[in-house]
Amino acid sequence: MKKLNTPTIETDRLKLRKFSDDDLYDMFEIYHDEEVNKFLPWFPFQSIEETKEYLYNTIYKEYDQRIAYHYAIEEKANHKVIGYIGISKIDEEKGSAELGYGLLKTYWGKGIATEASKALLKRLKQDGFKSIFATNDVNNIGSGRVLEKSGMTYQYSYDERWQPKNNTVTFKLHRIDF
Repeated sequence: MKKLNTPTIETDRLKLRKFSDDDLYDMFEIYHDEEVNKFLPWFPFQSIEETKEYLYNTIYKEYDQRIAYHYAIEEKANHKVIGYIGISKIDEEKGSAELGYGLLKTYWGKGIATEASKALLKRLKQDGFKSIFATNDVNNIGSGRVLEKSGMTYQYSYDERWQPKNNTVTFKLHRIDF
C-alpha cells in the first residue's frame, strides 16, 4: 500500500480534496446538523471552535502523519463543501479500511454520496488496498443503498453499543474486495 496522502480526485460533478481552513464554516454546517449526524456515534458540533479543533487535532494531524484519507466533497458548480468522505480503521497488513461519509441533507438522494464513494473506492484499489468495509445503521436505508450502488455487498448484521450517545445500534456490514 502507498503512504496515504489524500490525493485530489475529480468526478463529473465533484472534487474530492483535502480540507483547508477556508472550509471551516461549510464543515460546521455539516457537522452541526442533527439529521446528518443522527446515525453517527458523535453528537453534532456546537461551535465553529469545536469544528476547528477537529480540523486541526484530527484531520490536519493525520494529513501530516500520512495515515488517512480525509476528503472534503466539493460541488464543482459552486465550489461549496457539501460533505466529507474518507477511510479509517486502516489495517496495513490486511490492506483493509473502513469507508465513511456524510453529506448535507439538501444533497441527499442526488447520487452524490454514491459518486464520491465510487471515486474513492477506485483510488483505494489503485493505492493497493485489498478490501474496504462500511457499515450503516439498519434504520439508515439511504446509506445502505449508497454502499450497494458503490459495488459493496452486504455481509452480516450485528449490534453495538455506541458511545458517547449510549445507544444500541444494529449495523449492516458491507464489503468490497479488489
